[in-house]
Amino acid sequence: MSHPHLVQGPFDIPEVAACVPRRLKPWLFIFLVLIIQFSGGVYLAAASDMVGTQALMTEDILMAGYASLIGMSINFAVMFRIKFRFSTRTQLLVSGGVLLVANIVCASTASVPVLVLTCLVAGWFRMQATLACNSTIQLWLTPVRDMAIFFCYVYLVVDSVIQLSGIATIYTAFHWQWEYMHWIMTGLLALLILLVAVLLKPVRGPMFIPLLGIDWIGAVLWAGFMMCFTFVCVYGNYFDWWQAREIQCATLLGLAFAAVNLWRASFLHHPYISFAAMKNRNVVRATLVYLVFFTLLATEHVFEHTYAANVLGFDETNLIDLNWYVMCGILTGCAFTYFTFALRKWTYKSMTAIGFALAAAYLAYFYFLIDYGVEKEMLFVPLFCRGMASVIISIVFLTSIVQSGLPFTVFPQALTINGFTGAVMGATLGPAVVGEWLGHVIARNTALLGANITAFNPDAAYAPFGSLYGMVSIQALVVSMKEIYGWLLIVALVSLLVILVGYGPVRPWAIFPKWSSMRRGIRKLVPGARS
Repeated sequence: MSHPHLVQGPFDIPEVAACVPRRLKPWLFIFLVLIIQFSGGVYLAAASDMVGTQALMTEDILMAGYASLIGMSINFAVMFRIKFRFSTRTQLLVSGGVLLVANIVCASTASVPVLVLTCLVAGWFRMQATLACNSTIQLWLTPVRDMAIFFCYVYLVVDSVIQLSGIATIYTAFHWQWEYMHWIMTGLLALLILLVAVLLKPVRGPMFIPLLGIDWIGAVLWAGFMMCFTFVCVYGNYFDWWQAREIQCATLLGLAFAAVNLWRASFLHHPYISFAAMKNRNVVRATLVYLVFFTLLATEHVFEHTYAANVLGFDETNLIDLNWYVMCGILTGCAFTYFTFALRKWTYKSMTAIGFALAAAYLAYFYFLIDYGVEKEMLFVPLFCRGMASVIISIVFLTSIVQSGLPFTVFPQALTINGFTGAVMGATLGPAVVGEWLGHVIARNTALLGANITAFNPDAAYAPFGSLYGMVSIQALVVSMKEIYGWLLIVALVSLLVILVGYGPVRPWAIFPKWSSMRRGIRKLVPGARS
């Protein structure tokens, strides 16, 4: 039996001008999507430099960075509607222009509200431009629309760029200034706009679907809920949690946004996120796995930088070089998932067990390794395992949502939930919990170690206070991190045991519907649609 791509003929993109060779057309879109992925508003790797020059707090920069993720998540629910309304050329020109302006604003403003709002908008257009590029070359990547294969490519690009952007930002700041990264990306975005304007033709789809019937109020309310949730997680420790009025107000406002959304979803015909998406078994399962899995890996945000900088004495360039180890894990994880999960159709249970086993190996390695004399090369194994585990779990459970059986009109809503729970909650909730836990454990261990030093060495009581406090605080930090790594390792092993004893014969089989089928499905919802 012949393969579908042989029957269809050589892959071509009619939107690209004929002067571009056919074989280079898909690579043009990969080049464009790389530029788009590098343009994320603020660069979290430059947080320390921005704190010193912009009079901002680290929490302000984190909030802006996570606002970009929220913008990307909110866009999922309507990204296909926008794709069917505007040509690829229009989407890329508008998104490139918005991202260009966002880069300039983020490099020059010291206003936290402006910074956060800019990153929120930039995240929205970054996701739309990414879809415009990736959907154009989807049939080139997988002629049968196997989403397991497609998501291997997506996470290869997205997660690799996250590591590379951090490396590029630190080295740019080291040789020049952190603002130069924004100016470089501004130039690349101008190049993107030029290439799109010259090489892409304004080809509209075979069906015009206006942006009618979209619950924009719901979009704003869900974005508000996600922003409030993120604010509580990011600023909670700074404001002493619910002792502060700011956290109380954010919590009440977030709950109000969620309550209004749920109330509106009970009677609206097409809510922004429907109960069908919220109650879907695969969506609920993915949310629970994300909560456990990314909490286990939350030590990435809380421990690793502190340990490498304060205990091992690494400078910024040595710290960011650790991203290469994580990137090796990402590349290996994508390749492994491609050959086993996408091609050989290994079960979801097997892949999830492998992901949690790698997370347990990461935690165990740090639990037994953590000390004062660790060389940088010794960190390769745990960071490699972390990168590989994260990308495996992300690909597997995003594929499971495609296979959830939801109708296409509801499926994008499930992607919004997945984006929020996997990216936003995964990056904020776990670190908030583990960071607060670390604070309490350090306080207890500092008191115990201080008492032990003076009890077993009376002369220590007469030592200079600065040296004594520094010695006790570093020792307490190492002991506390080892303790938390141990407890998280136990949780990881218990989770792995639960996965192994569970019954899971399901394999990835879902094939994405054709774009023509998707257009017909959306056309039924919009009375103004016409061929």
